Amino acid sequence: MKKKKKQMIGKLLWIFIITALVSAFFKPLFQDLKFGLDLQGGFEILYQVSPIDGSKMTKEKLNATYKSMLKRIDSLGVSEPEIVLEGNDKIRVKLAGVTNQEDARSKLSTVANLTFRDSNNNLLMTSDVLKAGGAKVGQDQSGKPAVALSVRDKDTFYKVTNKVKDMSDNVIVIWLDFDDSKDSYSSESSSCGTSDSHCLSAAKVSQAFASDVIIQGDFTEDEVQNLVDLINSGSLPTKLTELSSKTVGASFGDATLQKTLIAGVIGIALIIFLLLVLYHFCGILSAISIILYTFFVFGTFWLVGGVLTLPGIAALILGIGMAIDANVLLYERVKEELKKGKSLPLAFKMGSKSSFKTIVDSNLTTLLVAIIMFVFGESSVKGFATMLIINIAVTMVTMVAITRTLMKTFINTGYFNDKISFFLNVKEEKENKKAKKPLLDYSKYFAIFSSIIFLVGVIFTATKGLALGIDYQAGSDISLVTEKKLSSKELTKDLKELKLTKVEIERRDKEADLRVKDILKKDKVEEVKSYFENKYKANVDIGVVSNVVKQELIKNAIFAILVSLVGIIIYISIRFHISFGICSVLCLLHDVLLMTSFMAISRVEVDSMFIAAVLAIIGYSINNTIVVFDRIRENLNGKNISKLTDKEITDVANISMKQTALRSIYTSLTTIIPVIALIILGSREVLSFNLAMTVGLIAGTYSSLFIAPLLWTKFAKLGYGKKKKVYSEKTEKTITGIND
Repeated sequence: MKKKKKQMIGKLLWIFIITALVSAFFKPLFQDLKFGLDLQGGFEILYQVSPIDGSKMTKEKLNATYKSMLKRIDSLGVSEPEIVLEGNDKIRVKLAGVTNQEDARSKLSTVANLTFRDSNNNLLMTSDVLKAGGAKVGQDQSGKPAVALSVRDKDTFYKVTNKVKDMSDNVIVIWLDFDDSKDSYSSESSSCGTSDSHCLSAAKVSQAFASDVIIQGDFTEDEVQNLVDLINSGSLPTKLTELSSKTVGASFGDATLQKTLIAGVIGIALIIFLLLVLYHFCGILSAISIILYTFFVFGTFWLVGGVLTLPGIAALILGIGMAIDANVLLYERVKEELKKGKSLPLAFKMGSKSSFKTIVDSNLTTLLVAIIMFVFGESSVKGFATMLIINIAVTMVTMVAITRTLMKTFINTGYFNDKISFFLNVKEEKENKKAKKPLLDYSKYFAIFSSIIFLVGVIFTATKGLALGIDYQAGSDISLVTEKKLSSKELTKDLKELKLTKVEIERRDKEADLRVKDILKKDKVEEVKSYFENKYKANVDIGVVSNVVKQELIKNAIFAILVSLVGIIIYISIRFHISFGICSVLCLLHDVLLMTSFMAISRVEVDSMFIAAVLAIIGYSINNTIVVFDRIRENLNGKNISKLTDKEITDVANISMKQTALRSIYTSLTTIIPVIALIILGSREVLSFNLAMTVGLIAGTYSSLFIAPLLWTKFAKLGYGKKKKVYSEKTEKTITGIND
């Protein structure tokens, strides 16, 4: 026994050392990650791209615009920019860590079409005569900052200047983004060379020349540098129209990151404590798996060059709760085998085998939903999906392979053969003479409860509608966080000063949300941001969404949900039977409708993250449902349903529900705990997501455990699936009430 104890302690020590070494690399790895603008400040803009000349929009023009914008962003010095092409006519730009947002926005959207014209505005030359990247910061004869242009096509330049010198008004005017309907040299000659005019320079030509050109005017060094950057980046072949934008202050992002991380750490700590209570020594193994899991998730995210955002962190914390399910499934299966009187090594072998296929099926369906989110989602939803996909991949490695390896290692020492209760908290079941009510009998109570919630939700939706967020309503959303209390009276004065009308004010002590029904232009966004920063020293977060974006978000959200449901039916039909697939989808619709009803009743805003929550719950709920259906399939053991009586069908459902009840409760707890921690301690940015997730997790738990088996029994008794065997194994299992 002493030898076994020494072996056990030695292995445990080595595991703790390895875990500690891995943990030591966690901080530098985390710091080396790329953070999104919601965690370090910056801005995001979605542009509508359209041809300048009114011609048809092509992929070539979109790609040319993309390349030109990349050059411009390089001049801003942004280390990790994100430029994403969306559809055939949109570009989304995310610039994290940018301090001068006004300058950045101007550089991005300015067409920068440089032209040489005469005094009558006739085109003489385009920028094609210049060397690519040939613009440099220089000085004029007075030593003032000026732009030096290197000429490539000297012959053309000579011919043009020779022509101009003989004109009555021998002037070459250099224009930036000349507009035929607005610009004219006659009206702008006095302002030419100032920052307020598209006219950059006007020079008298007394003789023909083919040398380099100096653009001189009343420019500052910053203005000259900006002109150089724009000219070198080339003119945009298209027009950019802002559809939506979001600005986040750096301090706002830092505060959000801190809140979310604290909530995450507390949530994970509570999960570990719960696992220790439930599974004793195996709870320690799960804690080790969680640490390694988190490290591998961040490591994988770093390797693929992912950008960590607030939705990504929410997906990570949710993923930890879902990943624990793999451990819970294994532990509960092993406990079942131990209660049958099997030895610990044999119980582990059989429990590991029986739980593996369930874990694979449940994770693959969740992965399917995550992929659909990634393909059809936009912005925050896509970020959430990316992290969820990585979570699922890492789950299969760490929570399956590592946990099983750790269990097997300690079981092989033989130390726990007579200490099973300490190893896995297995207790002898006391004989209960009083017959327990079958779990299926409780299904009707949950069905009644859900019906009441649905009815109330429908009434609220019909009378008041959903509390649509900025993403689905169009307009502008201004969030303020200040060091002192805000008063509604003072905010009303501020809005009057800023000439903002049609504004809804939601105030909470030192925080306020201002919902403006108008779509603010970029100059107004900067004005509002500067006003509140200067007056209140506030952290300002401004979001603007156009009607075009609103309509596309709604369309994409509905499409993503429908595709998810179809994909689930197909997969479950292949792996199980179509009746299981139909029942699963009905349960998913139950969960989604319950979430929507809650949002309507509570008046919590529905935004793009709510759709992420809906899709996540679809993935989570199907995960739970498959576990229950897998037991039903197993307990049928290859029998044709046509040969079973209604009572035997009901018995199969009840037995399966009893076998999976504790696992469903434990898994739900480990998933809900970090989400609740995020509600209490986390950022308001993901409040609607976390509230929807909490409701969805509760609904998904009881719908999988009570409503899904009820629906299956109804389908089975009606005759669906009678001509096909649902499951087949070499060894027959004995099921009480059927073949005992």
